[in-house]
Amino acid sequence: MVAASLAFAALSASAQQAALVGVLGSKALLVIDGTSPRTLGPGDSASGIKVISVGGDNVVIESAGTRLTLRLGDTPVHVSANGGGGKQRLVLRADSRGHFVNSGLINGKVMQYMVDTGATLVAFSQSEALRMGVKFQDGQQVMIGTGNGSVAAHRIKLDSVRTGDIELRNVDAVVLPQPMPYVLLGNSFLNAFQMSRTNDEMVLERK
Repeated sequence: MVAASLAFAALSASAQQAALVGVLGSKALLVIDGTSPRTLGPGDSASGIKVISVGGDNVVIESAGTRLTLRLGDTPVHVSANGGGGKQRLVLRADSRGHFVNSGLINGKVMQYMVDTGATLVAFSQSEALRMGVKFQDGQQVMIGTGNGSVAAHRIKLDSVRTGDIELRNVDAVVLPQPMPYVLLGNSFLNAFQMSRTNDEMVLERK
């Protein structure tokens, strides 16, 4: 059964939109600019959008040189990379709880993150680290204060953190033992951006 939830993304300066409405085996069911759904597999293109890869609940697409990961149920994301040396921008929209949640990549593995300006570092659980193949065991052992007291954690450097077409290398992170619903996108990533917020929209622009 095709899931009814939608993930939207503006893919270029022309504000082209695509929606992931389902995954059928190795193919994605995409709605592009409100047209009838199209079934596209890796390497297929339609209306200037090329499918790069298809996962269980996500698809990586490319348009005008910009790559994005769409997931079923994602909060809308608008990404633009201005040509001619312009600054990269990421525009996020808040969900019903006021949180800025979307998908990205850590070391090339898909993850779901939540922007957390109160977190010093990118933070995620050991179970998530194991799923993504992040080797945290050799990291520096540190004590981290949480709502339930201090816990032993591992401080590491991530090879890359990517959201939309924006990628940062060698990002400081901490891996915690307790389960976490999202990767917390903390200031070790966010400090590379000028941030502004208007109502339910947050804009991150590379410094």
